[in-house]
Amino acid sequence: MRYTGPKVRLSRRAGVPLTRKAVRYFEQRPYPPGEHGRKTNRRTTGDYGLRLMEKQKLRWYYDVSERQLRRYWDLAVRRPGSSGAELVAILETRLASLVLRAGLAPSIYAARQYVTHGHITVDGRKVDIPSYLVKPGQVIAVRQKSRTMQPFVAASEGVYADERIAPYLVVDHAQLTFTLAAAPVRENITVPVDEQLVVEFYSR
Repeated sequence: MRYTGPKVRLSRRAGVPLTRKAVRYFEQRPYPPGEHGRKTNRRTTGDYGLRLMEKQKLRWYYDVSERQLRRYWDLAVRRPGSSGAELVAILETRLASLVLRAGLAPSIYAARQYVTHGHITVDGRKVDIPSYLVKPGQVIAVRQKSRTMQPFVAASEGVYADERIAPYLVVDHAQLTFTLAAAPVRENITVPVDEQLVVEFYSR
């Protein structure tokens, strides 16, 4: 089941800001939420707790359910190479993830909403499935009739763009389009998670 509560609380539980908006709030309250949050010592967490938290951070960062993450893990272990790196690469190629990474949305939650509401196309065809796995060479765009909406006008001006575009994307903010130029590799994916601990969690 996906978390639908306050997103800043997730960042405080995870110990890292998971969204742009959370950065400012996290700096003010870097401790976990709740009555005893200030007294919580993250360093005393046991091995299982550390691995569980890294797995949860990965879930929250990409806004996926436990069942979805488990399915991606099963797919990752069947691929050659490091299972942890493959897991992150699979999550990164989700349509919602790439809409965020390309700077067309301010958060993963907004990106998911844009996709489910039918504002996004893949190779000219509307796709309303956030978990759709994009393949290298495919072109993603905002639908023509959606481009006058305020969030997409802001996106066309580069408001949501990262300082450095991911090297596996070719983005044209003015035209609200981007292409997945190559399969993402872990070294080029910015995600605040130690995937080796996730591997250890699922391999226990």
